[in-house]
Order: sequence, then structure tokens, then C-alpha cells
Amino acid sequence: MTVAGTESGRTLFDKVFDAHVIVKREDGQCLLWIDRHFLHEGSFHAFNKLKERDAEVARPDLTFGIEDHYVPTRTRDLSVIDPAIRGMIEQLRGNSQRHGLRLFDLDDPGQGIVHVVGPEQGLTLPGLTMVCGDSHTATHGAFGAIAFGIGASEVAHVLMTQTLWQKKPKRMRITVEGALAPGVSAKDIALSIIARIGADGAAGHAIEYAGSAIRSLSMEGRLTLCNLSIEAGGRCGMVAPDQTTVDYLRGRPFAPEGTLFDKGAADWLALQSDADAVFDREMHLDAADIAPSVTWGITPEDASPITAKVPDPENFEDPARAQQVRDALEYMDIRPGQCLSDIRIDRVFIGSCTNSRIEDLRAAASILKGRKASVPGLVSPGSMQVKRQAEAEGLDRIFLDAGLEWVDAGCSMCVGMNGDLVPPGERCASTTNRNFRGRQGPGSRTHLMSPAMVAAAAVTGHLTDMRELMQAPVAGGNIG
Repeated sequence: MTVAGTESGRTLFDKVFDAHVIVKREDGQCLLWIDRHFLHEGSFHAFNKLKERDAEVARPDLTFGIEDHYVPTRTRDLSVIDPAIRGMIEQLRGNSQRHGLRLFDLDDPGQGIVHVVGPEQGLTLPGLTMVCGDSHTATHGAFGAIAFGIGASEVAHVLMTQTLWQKKPKRMRITVEGALAPGVSAKDIALSIIARIGADGAAGHAIEYAGSAIRSLSMEGRLTLCNLSIEAGGRCGMVAPDQTTVDYLRGRPFAPEGTLFDKGAADWLALQSDADAVFDREMHLDAADIAPSVTWGITPEDASPITAKVPDPENFEDPARAQQVRDALEYMDIRPGQCLSDIRIDRVFIGSCTNSRIEDLRAAASILKGRKASVPGLVSPGSMQVKRQAEAEGLDRIFLDAGLEWVDAGCSMCVGMNGDLVPPGERCASTTNRNFRGRQGPGSRTHLMSPAMVAAAAVTGHLTDMRELMQAPVAGGNIG
């Protein structure tokens, strides 16, 4: 399906969305064709609906199962894990076998987190529509795809029809121009955006990221950025395909091959917003103004540069926002005016669909190399493919020599569904996407940041500007 049209004034989102509309109702609802449907262990509710109706999966060839949310990361032996978790994994296996679906299970060399596996396997391609029963499906928009999370009833609808009713959202463009300073990452861009517009600032909008700073990002960086679109309230996030996209996809297992790839690449490179495209909202940032950032509260919008101080709720004019900040600081047990770099941590986590790719692990390892962590921590690669590559490069030895655990692929401590938890009251420096109350375990406190920033916190035992460790000698061991 070629999605690049000739009509002027259309955004990237418009072109992909319009190409997938089967029928449009008078109320604006559109029936969309879905190109890729990803499932995980939590999809059993939808399969139960199929069973109740004695229905079949409409397009097994476009439906992919991935074991990631509940899977253990310290063992692959299901006989020794929680029976309830084992039951969910076995349900996905049974449903996949029953309906003839391609399943990336724990024994598959391609197993990992769904939003890592899709891109690295070449299942994620520009111009596709993609859904999954997980809010961070927006990740795949880094390739110029429309990708978003759906609920259980919608999962069932897609399973049975390979279609989904959707109303076209508004369009928002966020442009970041200029060069990022050394040590500033896609995670910092995302946290800066969310801090500026709020956790619901992009509600009702599909976001397109543009500008020279975005074009300079690797595919891993673009995946991180689009992953966090949902934390700004966006329906999805997108980056227009370019040569970086094409180079990444070439040779991937499920990507087209030979002349089909060349034809696809030509179509993908033409998939851009028109020069005269009009967006409902525009936002502009200067890359030079973005610094390594961390969160201090209980929502991703509670973020500031590491060089800043914890805000004082008394300085907020909006009473509702002031109360939110007051509640957040009480839960996080930090005080207004405190330097962010003075906040001690108890442990670290490097992983999740946001920051667990090989580039992320390299960034963390570059800070940890030759140093020792002063707190315990867990490193969970985003896929078994990433794990093998990291081990081939010796990154696992850096993490282990620093004193961190090196485990298998899965969602792990991001959401704490598999037993990887932050103990109550403890504070974790984390590469994940949400710092909600108890997200990483009951009573846990989470500070979001980039992999290099987490590594720096591991070394010093407190929130730290990783740029100090970029310049510092290693010989003395721990710093801070």
C-alpha cells in the first residue's frame, strides 16, 4: 500500500491514516485497516471473547504474540515461578497455537519486550497502522507508522476483523532545532517536552516530531521519544522516515528483501508532511536549552534539569497544580528547594521499552566502565537479541563488575508484574516511562532519567549530572 499522496497540505499522520480508512461514518468515526497486531500475556481477555463467539482470528499472518510483561527475568523455567504468572504465559501459548500465530516465547531467540522486538525484527515498517494492548505502542511511530495502544474489547475486535473504529485526532508538531549538547539524550528531549506542556498537554493529538535535532537522533533515540508521547497525553507519536530509517530496516528478518525493499524504501522516503501542511498545534524547542533531566514527583511532567532545585508548591499560581506538587513531594519524601543532585537513591533499574536497546546499554556502560555502583541495581536488556549483542561487546561484564545484576529480557521492574520490584519506601533511579505512585512496587519511589544518568546515580548513590562523570577520571573508583 503506497501512502504518499499528491494532495497538498497534508501531514504525515493524514497520509497514513487516510490510506487505511475503509469507511467513514457521519459522526467522524473511521473504520481503519490494521497492518500489525501485537499481543502479550494480558491479551487473554480478548481471546476469551473469541471463544465465547466461536470466532477465529481474521488475519493470523498479521498477528504476533510476544511474552514480555509477566515473564521472569532470572529464570526461563516456568515450573519455578508464580503459578498465576505461569498460567498467563501458558494461555498465550495455547491461544497462539490454537489460532496459528507467530509467537516469540521464552525459548525464541527473538523474544523480548514487544516494542523492542517489533522494530528489530522488521515487523515495524513506515506507513503501517499498528496496535497492541499496551499504551506504549506509540513507540513504533519512530518509523513513520501510526501506532497506539488499545483496550481489551478493541483487541478482540481487531482479532476478529483486522479493523478498528477510530476518530481522527488533531495533529500537533513539535519541532526541535539545533544540536544537542554532549550527554543530552532523547529521554531528556521527551522529559523537557512533557515538563513544558504537561502530562495531558497533547491530549487528543497525534504528535509529529520534527527539526534538525530529531533528524540527528538514531532510530533508538526516536523510539524512546515516540515511546514517551503517551506520557504527554498524545494519541501517538511519529517521526518521518529518512535514510536513517531505511538503513536500520535493511536486512531485518521480516522486512522486505531485494527489489521489494528498494521499492518500499522509495515509498518510505516520500512519506513526509507536505511543506504547506497545517497542524492544529505547533511547539518549538531549541536543542541548546535541553539538559540532562530527572523527575522529582509522581508524573513524568514533574521533571527538571538535574542542575535545578525541587520546586516549591507555594510558587505555583494555579492552586490545583500547587496541590499536585505538594502531594507529590510528600509521597516522594523530598523537600521544596532541595537540590536535585542531593537526593539519595537506594537502587537503580536499566530496562523497559523506553531505554533497553543496545544504544541505551552502551550509554550506561560508558559511565560505569571501571567504576563500582554504590547501590544495588538491575539491568534487563530489551530483547534476547540485544542481550546477545551486549554480551558480545562485553557490556554485561561492565555491569557485573560494577556490582549490578544482569538478567534476561522482559518488562521487568518497569511495572513490577513479574516479581522484579522496588521495596516499599525505597527510591529508584530508573530508565522507565512512568513514575506513578507504586508503579515499580507498593510504596516505591521512582525518578525517571536516561540510561547514562541512571548509571551516574548508581556510582554516586544520588541523582547526579552524568556530565561530571564524563569528564572525571575513573581510577579513584566511586565518585560522590
